[in-house]
Amino acid sequence: MSNPAVTYGSYLAVDELLALQRPRSDGPEHDEMLFIVIHQVYELWFKQVLHELDYVMRWLTEGDSHRAQHTMKRVLTILKVKVAQLDILETMTPLEFQSFRSRLEAASGFQSDQFRQLEFVLGHKTAGALARFPEDSRARRALDARFAAPTLWDAFLRFLAREGYAVPAELLNRDVTASITASEPLQDELIRVYRTDPKNAELCERLVDLDEGIQEWRYRHVKMVQRTIGTRPGTGGSSGAAYLATTLMQPLFPDLWAIRARL
Repeated sequence: MSNPAVTYGSYLAVDELLALQRPRSDGPEHDEMLFIVIHQVYELWFKQVLHELDYVMRWLTEGDSHRAQHTMKRVLTILKVKVAQLDILETMTPLEFQSFRSRLEAASGFQSDQFRQLEFVLGHKTAGALARFPEDSRARRALDARFAAPTLWDAFLRFLAREGYAVPAELLNRDVTASITASEPLQDELIRVYRTDPKNAELCERLVDLDEGIQEWRYRHVKMVQRTIGTRPGTGGSSGAAYLATTLMQPLFPDLWAIRARL
C-alpha cells in the first residue's frame, strides 16, 4: 500500500498544532487564547533561534564568517519579530489579564527552558537555573548539555585566534560555564580588528547587533509586564517586573562595548 500523499496539513501537523491551545478559565475568558498563542509562538521562535545559533557556531568553527554573518542576520530579524509580538500582547489590558491570571497557578516564564538555553548559548550561565527542572526531564537534559558546552562567544574567540589574532590563552581555555568577563588584552586585539580588518569588523558588529537586540527584547518585556501587572509579584513566586528590571543593561559581550570609547 502506498503512503498517503503529503499535504499542507500533514506536513505541518496542523490538526495537532491547533489542538495545543487549551484555555483553563471558565467560558473561557476571551483573552486567554491570545496569551497562550503568543507564548507558544515564542517557544517556537526560541527553538528556531537556538537552531540558528548552533549553525552560526558551526560556521565560525569552520572559518566561514560569511555564512556565520548571514545566519546571524536571520537571528536578528527573528528578534525584531519577537519584540513586535509584545505589541500584540500589550493590546490586552490589565483587567483582561486578571480575568484568567489565577488559572496560571505556578506557571511562569521562569520555567521556559528554551529561554534559559538561549541565555546559556549567549554566555549568561547560572547553575541555579538548572535546579528548576527535574533531573530526568527533557528540559534538564537540554540545559545540562548547553551549560557544559562552549558559548557563541567562545566560538567567536577561537575563530579570531585561527584568523591570526592574539587572543589570550586564558580566554581560549576558560571555564565555559563561567560568566563572560571583560579582558583588556582582548580589547586591544579587537581594536586591531576594527582598524585593519573590515571583514571581521563586520562580524564584530553583528555580535553587537545581537547583544543590543537581546537587550531591547528584555527592556520591552519589562515594560509589558509593568504595563500589565504593575508592581504585583509575578506568577510562580517571582517578583515580576522588579526581577526583570535587574536583567537590563547587562551586555552579553562586554569587550565589544568597552572598545567603543577607544576607536
